[in-house]
Amino acid sequence: MIRLIPAVLGILALLAAAPAAAGPPFITDDPEPTDVTHWEIYAFGNGQGEGSSADADTGLDLNYGAIRNVQLTATLPLSFEHERESGWRGGTGDLELAVKYRFLHYEKSGVSAAVFPRVFLPTSTLQSCGPLRLLMPIWLQKDWGRTSAFGGGGYEINPGPGNRDFWQEGAAVTHDFGHGFSAGAEIAHQGPDSDGGTSEIDAGAGVIVHLSRIASFLASAGPTWADHRTGYHFYASLGLNF
Repeated sequence: MIRLIPAVLGILALLAAAPAAAGPPFITDDPEPTDVTHWEIYAFGNGQGEGSSADADTGLDLNYGAIRNVQLTATLPLSFEHERESGWRGGTGDLELAVKYRFLHYEKSGVSAAVFPRVFLPTSTLQSCGPLRLLMPIWLQKDWGRTSAFGGGGYEINPGPGNRDFWQEGAAVTHDFGHGFSAGAEIAHQGPDSDGGTSEIDAGAGVIVHLSRIASFLASAGPTWADHRTGYHFYASLGLNF
């Protein structure tokens, strides 16, 4: 995995050189906060699965630029799951609250860094409510003209019977092709989150299409490798920026 991420970054960087958009629709996040007193709102749907089994979420991702270099985030999901025997069932998901603080920003060199601690509240009705979870990541970014490379990761505290704390990390490259169209690719890794579990690797490609001054369509998809099997993951949203 350590050798794989630099290789992907090196290949994709050859595609390039206004920075490209980062963060959604990718699993990998970026250090750029929402502009002060502005909102970024994503009406999203995402999920992953293998064969007839699937887990999916839909909802709102709310981001507000509170003060310079600080973004407040709340994710309000509805969750769904499908199993061959029981079919589909749905309910509320875990509420997420986060604060992004960009502590490093060199505009001329295109380098920035931020911490983005995130709390997962046990509000899901699909699973028994367990303890609160906490993700503590750091995200880095470097811009070269129309191209951006970003990545990082962090440690998630995941208490509860049978659960394990774990590391997760990712790296992505995006390029702004102009005319309101950006595209990119990423690779992400997550360690085992339960006793007897295995690591998960996600690879994917994504696009951002600016529909108007405030609205954009975002989508990404790709394969997931976990438990010695190959599955899939996807993300799609309508984003509003005002």
